[in-house]
Amino acid sequence: MVSLALGDVEAPGMKERAAGEERAARRPFWRTAQATRASVVIDADDYFAAARSAMLKAERRILLIGWDFDARIRFAGAEQDAGPPTVGAFLTWLVKRNPELHVHILRWDVGALKTLFHGRTLLTILRWIRHPQIHLKLDRHHPVAASHHQKIVVIDDCMAFCGGIDMTRGRWDTRAHGDHAPRRVEPNGKPHGPWHDAAMALEGPVARALGDVGRERWNAAGGRPLEAIDGRSDCWPETLRADFIDVPVGISRTLPHLDDQEPVHEIEALYVALIARARRMIYAESQYFASRRVAEAIARRLQEPDGPEVVIVNPTTADGWLEPVAMDTARARLVAALRECDPYRRFRVYHPFTASGAPIYVHAKITIIDDRVIRVGSSNFNNRSLRLDTECDVTIDAAAAVKSVEAASVIAGIRDGLIAEHLGVHRTMVSAQLAQTGSLIETITALQTAGRSLRDYRLPELSSLGEWLADTKLLDPEGPDEMFEPLSRRTSLLFHLRHRHGAFKRRSAPKLASRSDRASQA
Repeated sequence: MVSLALGDVEAPGMKERAAGEERAARRPFWRTAQATRASVVIDADDYFAAARSAMLKAERRILLIGWDFDARIRFAGAEQDAGPPTVGAFLTWLVKRNPELHVHILRWDVGALKTLFHGRTLLTILRWIRHPQIHLKLDRHHPVAASHHQKIVVIDDCMAFCGGIDMTRGRWDTRAHGDHAPRRVEPNGKPHGPWHDAAMALEGPVARALGDVGRERWNAAGGRPLEAIDGRSDCWPETLRADFIDVPVGISRTLPHLDDQEPVHEIEALYVALIARARRMIYAESQYFASRRVAEAIARRLQEPDGPEVVIVNPTTADGWLEPVAMDTARARLVAALRECDPYRRFRVYHPFTASGAPIYVHAKITIIDDRVIRVGSSNFNNRSLRLDTECDVTIDAAAAVKSVEAASVIAGIRDGLIAEHLGVHRTMVSAQLAQTGSLIETITALQTAGRSLRDYRLPELSSLGEWLADTKLLDPEGPDEMFEPLSRRTSLLFHLRHRHGAFKRRSAPKLASRSDRASQA
């Protein structure tokens, strides 16, 4: 067993927990395993191509686990192989040409209702149900109003993908995020907006470990037990360049409490550990920013004179019809509170835009700590991801790699590449500016433009409905138990942050005054 440098960390409220729960709460990884090769894949154009290439090499099993799945989406680009272009037809073609291959598809049961009657989806599902080599299950092993949110692909236990990208409509885009992209359309031909996402490709023992995650979910959903597959060693897509060679990878999960299931909060512990470990900078991309626990961990670091910068890239607004009211309001209130806890002005939230000013929807779930640690997965900075939904993340720690200096350089390059993508500049410009300033915030400020760029988040005016939804956490509860608590008994979203901020002001006011006096004397 490989051990990563991240150890147990103290999570909020730990002293009030039982001893066994304390140990579980501090554990950021379920398992660590070696990756012979690993690569961070940005945006669905590259991801679909890599996943399709790996599936072409499958001999015995393809395990697809996702929040959503749409058989109608175009799965192949201009460099199309011999198989059909759409994902549903492609999977059917794969098993037809190989009688030994079985495809197992697991998706969230509630989400399935949204696409069941889209186009020819129902007909495809009926064909799959009758097919002896294709097995479809709906995951209903979750609390009421929770979701199965993991996004995992495993090929023959030798190659796996883990991240935030679902094989469904509305996801395809390139890193250019052009204003006019012919392939960025729904299955019915209607254009959809620019979309930013990420996943990690992994080869070696870690793929089998992710296969174990998938098999556990398959069994929990009522599927027949699946055995691990031995003997495969090369499912890596030929066109995918490896970012890392021979590195340990940590796997972290969220599993909610059920009568037959103990809760797992490894991702929550991971976030707290990563934020606590940062020395100079925290760079994160997330669909939401609504987690009180994450905000508390950030607040503690912002209050340190020599703490890290914190840069979060979010979409301008949450996707959906009710989510924007709840999630955007929760974000506004947390950002406002964190700005009050930020005496050294080291906290920023940004949104990416195209050259014409269209907002790019951020669905990626990435956290990069300095040039040392990178985490990619399905979890967001919201309460559901930490306590209620099922999630799976993977982490690479340069300190645990055999070639740690090389791994650290790669992590820094991935971070600079992401910032460059959002700013519409070459990565070398970001790296050079960052080397000169030593600051993510100053680098972004220096390279911001009126067109393709990152724009600063601005606090909105909050509606009474939004404030109520945020405070009650009705759409983003901190676990299954809170869903059934009377609203009057729920902990306010800002209660702990306000408490901590007040204590900080009392402790640090004299120190800050003395620093100001010294500055004025100088």
